[in-house]
Amino acid sequence: MVLIDSPLTANQVLQAFYRDEPFLFLGSAFITVGVVSIALCALRRRLDPLPIWLGLFALGYGLRLWLQAELLHLAQPDSPFFETLRAVATFVIPIPAFIFFQVAGFLGRGKAMVAAPTALFLGLVAATLVFGPLPMFRTINNFLVIGILCAIVLTTLRRHADDDFRVMRGGLLFFAALALWDNIATASWLPRVEPYGFAVLLGCLGYVAARRTLARDVELGEIHKELELARRIQLSILPGAFPESADFRVGARYVPMTSVAGDFYDYLAVGDRQAGLLIADVSGHGVPAALIASMVKMAATSQRANAAHPAALLAGMNAALCGNTQGQFVTAAYAHLDAVTRTLRYSAAGHPAMLLLREGAVTEIAENGLLLAAVDGAAYADKTMPLERGDRLLLYTDGLVEARNGAGELFGEDRLAVVLEGTAGQTPAQAADTIVGSVERWEKFQDDDLTVLVCDFLSA
Repeated sequence: MVLIDSPLTANQVLQAFYRDEPFLFLGSAFITVGVVSIALCALRRRLDPLPIWLGLFALGYGLRLWLQAELLHLAQPDSPFFETLRAVATFVIPIPAFIFFQVAGFLGRGKAMVAAPTALFLGLVAATLVFGPLPMFRTINNFLVIGILCAIVLTTLRRHADDDFRVMRGGLLFFAALALWDNIATASWLPRVEPYGFAVLLGCLGYVAARRTLARDVELGEIHKELELARRIQLSILPGAFPESADFRVGARYVPMTSVAGDFYDYLAVGDRQAGLLIADVSGHGVPAALIASMVKMAATSQRANAAHPAALLAGMNAALCGNTQGQFVTAAYAHLDAVTRTLRYSAAGHPAMLLLREGAVTEIAENGLLLAAVDGAAYADKTMPLERGDRLLLYTDGLVEARNGAGELFGEDRLAVVLEGTAGQTPAQAADTIVGSVERWEKFQDDDLTVLVCDFLSA
């Protein structure tokens, strides 16, 4: 550094700039990398410690290069404030650096490997703020940095490494070698080389990050393709439109929360003036629930012989599912409608009650047994009641009544009954759209699958 008492000359400024030029450029690059790394974490809304600590390390390192520039010293010669700021920056920079190395696996997983040095560096900062930037503090800092860098080097050399780790280790060893040189060499005429080592380290980390990002994008693309295929397969197990009938008209609406869902419905008795409506809901969401829903389909199909007997049908499904669902349970409801006897037989397994709209009034119909796949040999009972012309039945999954608005209030059974009352005069398909649309407008965001079956009894 050049101490001056006279006004600066253009030659002095140019000489200082030429000496500082590479470090000013590197400082700008490091600060940019740090800001971008932290900003990307903020935009993704994901607390990923590795890029955060790397960003803080790069940001602090770049700022320190600027503070150490000779141009700043020429502009503010013998400034106690800037001398203190330079010293504090020197002691603070190792903290995010060593935390990053620990998170990345270069220092083992013991918290003491980072906690103790961090406390010492913070102690140096506090001492500098109280007593000023004494040379002794710089010496202590150098010994700490040298010791921890040696520990990092030894740890990385012992660890079995994959290709990515080898690249990161190469950059780290190069940085550590140049950092050790700068901390050991004390002669003022020796060139500073540590910033170049840090640039190489950042380049290695950027290379690995880019490789992993590309690999992750490819993997995510494959996952999306598989999920789309799974969605199409799951939709294929759902029945098509209910056949034309003089006695019944049915409308269905199925809105999964994700690509695949745990909700399921089927028509088990069609024709001969009968209709059998099954609805089911697997616990959980996503692919596991969708796989169990496929098993529910097979279990229901195997019980078509019991389509006129809801309790027997659910008992048979329970026997088929028990021990095969990996601890996941299924709620289900089944209604059998007979236009000849004008009767409804209904049974359920832990499912929300069916609603009946008759002459403008909504009645709850419930007959619940245990969840399917919970207890082998569980028994179920039928509820039988007469059907009247114009009756409208609503079967639904709990995603409707448990939908919450922005205030956390549930949609609830009462509100669902009011919406059902308002569908009088609509076709079953229109009514299903109205009901699901009301729930979608109510909830802040969908956090469960939504499925409804609306059935009208038309016989005179």
